[in-house]
Amino acid sequence: QVQLVESGGGLVQAGGSLRLSCAASGRSFSNYMIGWFRQAPGKEREFAASISWNGGVKDYAESVKGRFTISRDNAKNTVYLQMNSLKPEDTAIYYCAARSTYSLSRVPERYDYWGQGTQVSVSS
Repeated sequence: QVQLVESGGGLVQAGGSLRLSCAASGRSFSNYMIGWFRQAPGKEREFAASISWNGGVKDYAESVKGRFTISRDNAKNTVYLQMNSLKPEDTAIYYCAARSTYSLSRVPERYDYWGQGTQVSVSS
């Protein structure tokens, strides 16, 4: 089992940057692929980015490609989401999730564990 805790959210002006962290506890963190999802008020949860167990494969939603970078440090049991050139439409609660498989997925229902989320607000 894996427990996930997100941090790093906050309020930033458009064009600014934030780095989110997803700290994991539990066994065999390196066996999990990790995804970042976000949910804005009144909208469904949507995929943002994911990373394979060793960081060798990454996937990004079109809406964040070129602005967000996902990375992981298995020695620290942590996955990061560097968010640059933030836009007001990036405002949402950001969640990290873990999936006990080697293949990436954009589907929330395919993830086994979720964090509690961290709020990101971007002002115009």
